[in-house]
Amino acid sequence: MKLGVERLLADPELRRPLEGKRVALVAHPASVTRDLTHSLDALAAAGLRLTAAFGPQHGLRGDKQDNMVESPDFIDPVHEIPVFSLYGEVRRPTGQSMSTFDVVLIDLQDLGCRIYTFITTLLYMLEAAAEHGKAVWVLDRPNPAGRPVEGLMLQPGWESFVGAGPIPMRHGLTLGELGRWFVDHFKLDVDYRVIEMEGYRPDEGPGFGWPADRVWVNPSPNAPNLNMARCYAGTVMLEGTTLSEGRGTTRPLELFGAPDIEARAVIKVMRDLAPQWLDGCALRDISFEPTFHKHVHQLCSGVHIHAEGDAYDHAAFKPWRLQSLAFKAIRKLFPGYEIWRDFPYEYAFGKLPIDVINGSQLLREWVDDPAAQPGDLDAITIPDEQAWEEERRPFLLY
Repeated sequence: MKLGVERLLADPELRRPLEGKRVALVAHPASVTRDLTHSLDALAAAGLRLTAAFGPQHGLRGDKQDNMVESPDFIDPVHEIPVFSLYGEVRRPTGQSMSTFDVVLIDLQDLGCRIYTFITTLLYMLEAAAEHGKAVWVLDRPNPAGRPVEGLMLQPGWESFVGAGPIPMRHGLTLGELGRWFVDHFKLDVDYRVIEMEGYRPDEGPGFGWPADRVWVNPSPNAPNLNMARCYAGTVMLEGTTLSEGRGTTRPLELFGAPDIEARAVIKVMRDLAPQWLDGCALRDISFEPTFHKHVHQLCSGVHIHAEGDAYDHAAFKPWRLQSLAFKAIRKLFPGYEIWRDFPYEYAFGKLPIDVINGSQLLREWVDDPAAQPGDLDAITIPDEQAWEEERRPFLLY
């Protein structure tokens, strides 16, 4: 399989439209070729006239550990070009930064989840390019979560930096495909092109969204492996809760827990309530002690989600429902437990983070309603999932 950037580097005809053009690159630490050369270095070596670069959340170098930790602009010490932060003083590229290039190449490894902010950065760059008459090329990469769709659609009025538009939590598209949907949905008059992958087969095992022979490089500091990428559409909701999502451990966003819950009891209630939502993975009760972040230096009882090994079934695994079910089990076991955090998550003021993450209050209300059953959540979610399956179909490239 060849990535978009690898095809661009290998084919002079693909690069020909860039001759004489000022080229910018949006990238992060996982923007590497098969031999682990960073795209910035590889594209410069191929003779492109690189005049600027942009770093998304966590920075071009991936040095910012947590959410809402901003990155500064700087001058790249090797290529001596400006690197503009799209998670610092601004989230949208400014007129000043847009004046530094003619074509911007976007080479970002995504995780296939609405809340992962690189897709919002793509939208903001497309909107700015439409305004300033610039071209946008996405150098496409695999979606490690694959094609499955899951979760509620973001509702009108809930747009945010973690909610670029009416998309379900797990969208099942590559970044290049999602860009095509953005251009169509938001009616953007922009010169947009996808440099497609070659030999990408997202419906085939064992890797599905991720080819087995590809080295994993963290696209953000707490995205350490393929298991995390598969779990993320569910475990990301933990950021809106008092439960640890494993930050401060070596397996962030693959597990959850707290000092004052009993993991085995939680798993039992989950199995009693909706065993079908636990298909395709293995749950293991664990103990862990975060070295930073929530419950730092406290022994937590928790659950590790293994979407890997013999237990993994790509079509059956439902991370969003699994994590929702865990909240429901905790609410059932500990009715007064303070699950939901209250702070301005990703600069969305006046709304609970769990609602910002889900794009509405519907999930939280289901968890908090003692009478609500798993079938009630399915009843409002399945129509959204089916609608998205149809809506995304024209934009699939693979």
